[in-house]
Amino acid sequence: MNPKNKKPTFLFPILTMLLFVACQTVENKKPLNILWLVSEDLSPYYLNAYGDFRAPTPNLDRLAREGVVYTHNFSVSGVCSPSRATLATGLYPNAFGAQNMRTLNQQAANREIGIVDYQVVPPPEVKMVSEIMRENGYYTSNNAKEDYQFFKSELAWDESSLYAHWRNRPMYETPFFSVFNFEVTHESRMWNFKESTFDGGEFPPDRNAIKQKMRNKKSNVPLLTPKDLKVEVPPYLPQNEIGENAMRRMYTNIIRMDKGVGKILDQLEEDGLSDQTIVVWYSDHGGPLPRQKRLLYDSGLHVPLIIRYPNGFRAGERDHRLISFVDFPPTLLSMAGIPAPSYMQGQAFEGTFKAKTPRTFIHGHADRFDERMDMIRAVRNKRFKYLKNFHPERPYYLPLAYREKMEVMQELLRMRDAGTLDENQAQWFRQTKAEEELFDTENDPHELNNIADDPAYSDVLATLRAECNRWIKAIDDKGFVNEVDLIKNFYPDGKAQLTQVPIIDIKEGKVAVNCSTPGARIGYRYASEKAPHKGWEIYKEPITEKPNDTLEIITHRLGYKYGITSVVNGIKGETTYPPNRHDLKRK
Repeated sequence: MNPKNKKPTFLFPILTMLLFVACQTVENKKPLNILWLVSEDLSPYYLNAYGDFRAPTPNLDRLAREGVVYTHNFSVSGVCSPSRATLATGLYPNAFGAQNMRTLNQQAANREIGIVDYQVVPPPEVKMVSEIMRENGYYTSNNAKEDYQFFKSELAWDESSLYAHWRNRPMYETPFFSVFNFEVTHESRMWNFKESTFDGGEFPPDRNAIKQKMRNKKSNVPLLTPKDLKVEVPPYLPQNEIGENAMRRMYTNIIRMDKGVGKILDQLEEDGLSDQTIVVWYSDHGGPLPRQKRLLYDSGLHVPLIIRYPNGFRAGERDHRLISFVDFPPTLLSMAGIPAPSYMQGQAFEGTFKAKTPRTFIHGHADRFDERMDMIRAVRNKRFKYLKNFHPERPYYLPLAYREKMEVMQELLRMRDAGTLDENQAQWFRQTKAEEELFDTENDPHELNNIADDPAYSDVLATLRAECNRWIKAIDDKGFVNEVDLIKNFYPDGKAQLTQVPIIDIKEGKVAVNCSTPGARIGYRYASEKAPHKGWEIYKEPITEKPNDTLEIITHRLGYKYGITSVVNGIKGETTYPPNRHDLKRK
């Protein structure tokens, strides 16, 4: 054979390698699905993955083996509504007036002093992070808790309901961001043992079965732990049978929650999506027991976080970086390859836009809880926690009717009145507070020994105090604004503000839309295509009319009432503002 005609044999492996790299590049560009599994009222200390083996949690254990356990993850608040305001927006709650628990549904005593039901109004540039995901091609579903201190953006979810699921997306190829909430570990389940929707239904759920569960206010759910299970009761709770039973009930609820998580993970596997999905499991704040929920001790702020990445990436690792809930929205976007908007106050801890410098501090706040008011700010580094009490003249313990439904809380009050509390239990019932508190969380994990006056820690105290002051100024902390005045700012004329009537221009079958309200979002849908699992289309360019079909246009700014305007055959109709539950309540 003529050497000039011989094909070079080295080209084939090179071409094969280039083709492989090209295929990998295309594959890597395919967006990953992201699944948030959110438990309620749960500290990490009581889980196998964090060293407590009393409650069998095979599904969480599997996530921990196949993923990363984050050991220093913290909520911004010890209660759900402010925490979820941050998870939805990427802002600290006290940066935009969402710090009080809660705003959408007030106690009667609050209404008497002018604190009525109200929506917090975020700054005009703020969007719910799920809306940003939708803008970037994701199908978004929420099952089913909202509770953001404002009514959800009507453009935030394709579906937000008890039936919401990634399986409802119209096209299988569409990437999804789906959230499932597990209420079974909530504080109320310490006395109200009703079944939870995703304790374990299959999907699609049986609607009649769900309705029955909603009617069953007190199902008889037995303890799933042995009656003689040896438990370790925190020193600030009753060291007796009532305290022990509270721990067993909490472990039972953890077991039930784990079963619900397992059902969702099974569905992910059934759909062949495990290797295309980032699974994020966490709780919305600390534990359900007295001196846990609502407080800024680690028992109220420290929360578990496990993330499983596709294809075994980082499987079995433990990550000790400080992480705050304010980091979750930019991290969600970063995982999807989307840059976070500049208004977000956290930093991505994973993904394409992962921050180069880890956190040095996390921050927390406590303000009004139901009918009781206080104001505390917290700063924590890896070891030390600083608390600034703005009302040292007020007691630590706030009597809340809701919490006092819990038997273990009733027992604490009985012991207080009988004078039988020990030193640790009695701390919570002190009638005044120190202006500053400092705790060594390594040597004092229950934060019972205030070392703020110890000269050995004066440098630590000064550093954390300075950081607290810096943070308060940096975010323009709204805790210093009287809540009645906040409401007046949000509701200038005593009523919710309206998103302005849109400006609609119709030419040659094209409908162009604009809205003068700063921060208003625009969406649309055709009446013939409406479906519970299909959200409003996000308006990006003039819409093509369909003959004899009603085009509905929605305009909505967060914290305002939204308007809907119809267009049929080139004729614009009136703009209507559908009533929300505040309107119905005030009639």
